[in-house]
Amino acid sequence: MHDEHKDPDVPTGPGERHDFDRVIDRSATSSAKWSKYHSDVLPFWVADMDFAAPGFILDAIRERIDHGVLGYTETPPELIDAVLTWLSDSFGWKVSPLWLVWLPGVVPGFNLACRAAGSPGDSVMMSVPVYHPFLPAPGHGERRSIEVPLILDGNEWVMDFDAMVAAASADTRLFMLCNPHNPTGRSYRLEELEALADFCLRRNMLICADEIHCGLLLDEHLQHLPIAALSKDIEAHTITLMAPTKSYNTPGLSCAFAVIPDARLRRRFIEARAGLLPGIGPLAYLAAQAAYQDESDWLPRLRRYLAGNRDLLEAHIARLPGVSMTHVEATYLAWLDVRALPVASVPRHFESHGIGLSDGNQFRGPGHMRFNFGCPRDTLIHGIARLEAAVSALGA
Repeated sequence: MHDEHKDPDVPTGPGERHDFDRVIDRSATSSAKWSKYHSDVLPFWVADMDFAAPGFILDAIRERIDHGVLGYTETPPELIDAVLTWLSDSFGWKVSPLWLVWLPGVVPGFNLACRAAGSPGDSVMMSVPVYHPFLPAPGHGERRSIEVPLILDGNEWVMDFDAMVAAASADTRLFMLCNPHNPTGRSYRLEELEALADFCLRRNMLICADEIHCGLLLDEHLQHLPIAALSKDIEAHTITLMAPTKSYNTPGLSCAFAVIPDARLRRRFIEARAGLLPGIGPLAYLAAQAAYQDESDWLPRLRRYLAGNRDLLEAHIARLPGVSMTHVEATYLAWLDVRALPVASVPRHFESHGIGLSDGNQFRGPGHMRFNFGCPRDTLIHGIARLEAAVSALGA
């Protein structure tokens, strides 16, 4: 890789734990990301980074494996303490351990929230485009889905409150929020969250907030704020879903939690999961514990590296005819507008030029593509070159 693309904050010598530039061959690991396409296509689709997990997480797992017994495991009290401390230190949010419900991933939490809110036949609202597992969750719980499009305000995707007011009905029991937002990369501001809280409280609607990317704000002036931390009223109406698996790149060790302060809502949520979900394994618990006890500079370095990748991608997209993208404030996911490209199937055209992105239709975002830039810079540079070649071939 060319030196001008290196991040000076990131050590690059062999064996360094912060070597985000190191390209790791995942081809023989049954990786979902790398198995989707044949070897000539670089994958930038699923939200799975190509970086090694931090060394302190790997060390914790190795130590547990050396014990030799990997049996059924209760939630470690050290993990609970670490999560409560992290929530307090990071967001000033004081949470009782009684409010925590542990889950094997946040996606089950979407579905349980739909089952816990209201009754069969009631409706659930969400803004689209959105992370695609949101979309079928209401139907899985015998609820109807109300999808309200986000609107583009300058360079930001924002919630359309006028349309939300018009679409809401007396049986709308839940709003599903994704913040930071996947796929647009928005980090919602205080005034936006306050407006959403007011909208929901006026209608006695619950909120299910997917905040799994809260550790990946790339603009240093931004600070994540859990919507439940706004007030005691909104706290009592909210199911907050969090996990360390995106920030620390351990999606194969699924461990997540819901914060549900209201006892009645928490009981409905727990009842909804009965017989449906497996427990969490000891290695996943330990990985989560190591993440929430992290006092190293690994995550700040990762954020700086991802911000460098974002800046590189944004600079190239700005010069690419027929393609545009909004600024990515958080996550490692860019939302590309490709509606101006003169081709019937942009995904297939890109794949024919060796680059695999997520089709925006999957997120209710027709005419868009999602680009995962959570990878070594050299991989990103190759991907950008293929993207440019694909667009150039169209004469856009």
